[in-house]
Amino acid sequence: MTTERLYTPWRMKYVSSTRKKKKGCVFCNAVAEKPQVDRQNYLIYRGKLTFAIMNIYPYNTGHLMLLPYAHLSTLAEVPFDAQVELMALTSYFTESLSQVVRPDGFNIGINLGSTAGAGIDSHLHLHVVPRWKGDSNFMPVIGETRVLPEELGDTYDKIMAFVKKHPPELPAV
Repeated sequence: MTTERLYTPWRMKYVSSTRKKKKGCVFCNAVAEKPQVDRQNYLIYRGKLTFAIMNIYPYNTGHLMLLPYAHLSTLAEVPFDAQVELMALTSYFTESLSQVVRPDGFNIGINLGSTAGAGIDSHLHLHVVPRWKGDSNFMPVIGETRVLPEELGDTYDKIMAFVKKHPPELPAV
């Protein structure tokens, strides 16, 4: 009988991490830092009212989260201009990721409140999750493990190269 193994060497950095967690909102902390450390925070884009960041616990390769700068937890609290920018970035990043990681489709959604599945429910964020035919198998269901074909840093570099070459044109509201 042959035993199958799944090696995930990139997870060792996380598992063995001794870094202290910062107090406060992880999203607010990331965007408050200088742009020079955007790569370490996986921050993809800084707009006027919103920003895009990679999910460090992605459902799939290229999983992004789009957020207002304002630390708000409900859609009703998000100013209209920020809502418009959020949707413009959603459109931009679905088109961009279509070219960068070439998915067959997307899941786009917002989990409002912890009961609805929000891991961080105090800062509203919209998920953009690339999907491929057959990408969901027994691993996330039975093995409670997500299998990603690429390290986060490599995906970050690909997306950033595209964003730098084709920056978003956001509407003026």
